[in-house]
Amino acid sequence: MIHQYKLGGYNIVLDICSGAVHAVDELAYDMIALFESGSREAIASAMLAKYRDRPEITEAEISRCYEQIQALKDQGQLFTPDTFAPMAGRFKEKSAGVIKALCLHVAHTCNLNCSYCFASQGKYHGDRAIMSLEVGKRALDFLIENSGHRRNLEVDFFGGEPLMNFDVVKELVAYARSREKEAGKNFRFTLTTNGMLIDDDVIDFANREMSNVVLSLDGRKEIHDRFRVDYAGNGSWDRIVPKFQKLVQARGGKNYYMRGTFTHANPDFVKDIRQMLDLGFTELSMEPVVCAPDDPSALTPSDIEIVKQQYEELADLMRQRDREGRPFTFYHYMIDLSGGPCIYKRISGCGSGTEYMAVTPWGDLYPCHQFVGEERFKLGDIWNGLNNPEVQGEFAACNVYAKPECQDCWAKLYCSGGCAANAYHATGSITGVYESGCELFRKRMECAIMLAVSRAAEDR
Repeated sequence: MIHQYKLGGYNIVLDICSGAVHAVDELAYDMIALFESGSREAIASAMLAKYRDRPEITEAEISRCYEQIQALKDQGQLFTPDTFAPMAGRFKEKSAGVIKALCLHVAHTCNLNCSYCFASQGKYHGDRAIMSLEVGKRALDFLIENSGHRRNLEVDFFGGEPLMNFDVVKELVAYARSREKEAGKNFRFTLTTNGMLIDDDVIDFANREMSNVVLSLDGRKEIHDRFRVDYAGNGSWDRIVPKFQKLVQARGGKNYYMRGTFTHANPDFVKDIRQMLDLGFTELSMEPVVCAPDDPSALTPSDIEIVKQQYEELADLMRQRDREGRPFTFYHYMIDLSGGPCIYKRISGCGSGTEYMAVTPWGDLYPCHQFVGEERFKLGDIWNGLNNPEVQGEFAACNVYAKPECQDCWAKLYCSGGCAANAYHATGSITGVYESGCELFRKRMECAIMLAVSRAAEDR
């Protein structure tokens, strides 16, 4: 399978199953499109007719181009057959029972009242709660006990707002560090925060112990303050931006992400990206809102078209800033054309419900943070272990080859089947297809690949 598109002045051809990316001239682009459906003579005739006003496109040139395309096919870089389907189930079988990461919901409460919050203002459709030190320690023990041969383990401190339980966060990190050597493990911690409670103590601790910090900022002040308000209805932008700037400066501008959300109110999200850049932030992410289709914040079909154009504008902005020596990172455009994710990840996805789980303040286990509160998906708890093999089996069987709708999609080995939670909330099934999300993902990938091609070309 191949995918061809034109963007940013490039003619790009992707060979889906080998991962090869080709930036080609017009002649090669047109010949590749016909290569498997027509004979050599028919292709040559079609090219001579199309380029009859281009004297440099001779029979000899067409023949040379044909040979080059054939050589790429022979080398497994074009029209590579899909041989991965039989592997899809086997990869997860190999790591069955091994958990490598937990999302610790240390606070099911929040000091902001964001209207679009998928977590119901941090409560996850339940009662407000904070995680006790006892529960947190047991969660870390559970991770160590169920991590098998894996040495590197990941723990995300999440909420609600995790800094509302900061003392427990600090004690849990200390406990994990105390167990690393004897357990033969290495912990990597991440903190996600809205910034309201950041102070010097938080900054010092985060810079010492957190491998990454995710900071919630929606970009433009008027957009941010429209949604991210306190319980008195006051916007939070003025209070958190100076704190974010201080934290990022103390981290040397590295190992953080400024994470925004675009909704029906701001599908033109590049304006928010520009605001973040003006504030001095260069590690950026903007995510589509997660909400019910009838929510006022939900993206409409016309919004989707605007967002797709915004992805192109964003790629152009990144190319411009590269040339000016002022580059920045956009999370969804991070792609390694020479390596990238191994085929295991390309086929089997994020590992939610198998390698990765979320832990509630009282110790219940769910496939990921977006399933917390959905009782059908409760997998067990940290005290008694996993006791819902039926649901865990659903997640173990969830891969890109489990979705018939994905089989002819050129992006299937980039998205790995997409987000199970988005699929469930859109279709009622974790193996369903969230069509709007797929549409946006394909556009993001086209832009990300074009940007990588452009950077490679300019480095030569």
